[in-house]
Amino acid sequence: MKKKYKLTGIDSKEQAIKEAYRYLANAKETLSKIPIADGIYLDSKYVREASGIAYLAPLLAIDGYLIGKGVSKSKLPKSTEHYWEVIPKIPYNAKLRNKFTSVYENLHLFGYYRGGVNVEMIKDGMKHAKEIVDMFKDAA
Repeated sequence: MKKKYKLTGIDSKEQAIKEAYRYLANAKETLSKIPIADGIYLDSKYVREASGIAYLAPLLAIDGYLIGKGVSKSKLPKSTEHYWEVIPKIPYNAKLRNKFTSVYENLHLFGYYRGGVNVEMIKDGMKHAKEIVDMFKDAA
């Protein structure tokens, strides 16, 4: 039997934004524990963990925005491809698309999947993840 996607605990835009900031703080805390030498994080396991957590923050913010616009939890995006399909329908979609590209590439692909350890790459992804969350915090 196929399991259904279930988003628990997020019933409003405000809750989603609060949770997104919590994810970012957790990722930042994880990164702060990793030694750095010559612009490289020295423990890829924790970089992967932090990157995966940080990547989820903008997704939560997008979910919160959609919930705030009346989209039911069952209709929220269920994959990265679905998020890419939703982004053009959201205000500021060009800025959002560019920032999401950075988050997707730097955190999800390189940091999480490939175990990338370049400090500037991860910081750039984190910066854009926070900017996306900030964007939705202020969005009507």
